[in-house]
Amino acid sequence: MNKTTAYLTRAAVIAALYVVLTYLANALGLASGVIQVRFSEALTILPAFTGAAVPGLFVGCLLANLLTGAAIWDVIFGSLATLIGAVGTYWLRKSGRVWTLPLPPIIANAVIVPLVLRYAYGVEDAIWFLVLTVGAGEIISCGILGILLYFAVKPHRAMLFEEA
Repeated sequence: MNKTTAYLTRAAVIAALYVVLTYLANALGLASGVIQVRFSEALTILPAFTGAAVPGLFVGCLLANLLTGAAIWDVIFGSLATLIGAVGTYWLRKSGRVWTLPLPPIIANAVIVPLVLRYAYGVEDAIWFLVLTVGAGEIISCGILGILLYFAVKPHRAMLFEEA
């Protein structure tokens, strides 16, 4: 298969998975609010295996936020937080330190999303409290679920991601 086609297909599948997993978390009441546990954020570990995950995660987050009725500032800055996190994970992919891979999305979201909650949604909690709660949700989503996903995907990476 053409490398460009394979890359775009991987990115599209990851974007679609992000949207579906966000809808699932949203249906369970977990995808928005002060403590957010988006199952889709576990996918931010995938840039460790393929560069196609970076645009896939960004587009998936953008679509998920649009389709779930997020405020425009959340669509923009929430998606940028996911993009920053995905790029960070991609940069760390060759570090050999698996436990550091979820740190970029955890940090990016813990810094950006509290500001979105405050200024886009008018959440009046203290910023430091929002950093803690959003960070806790990201530790669950990216840190725990993401690492579990990493170890589930790792044995199959050559089959799933040619460039791995």
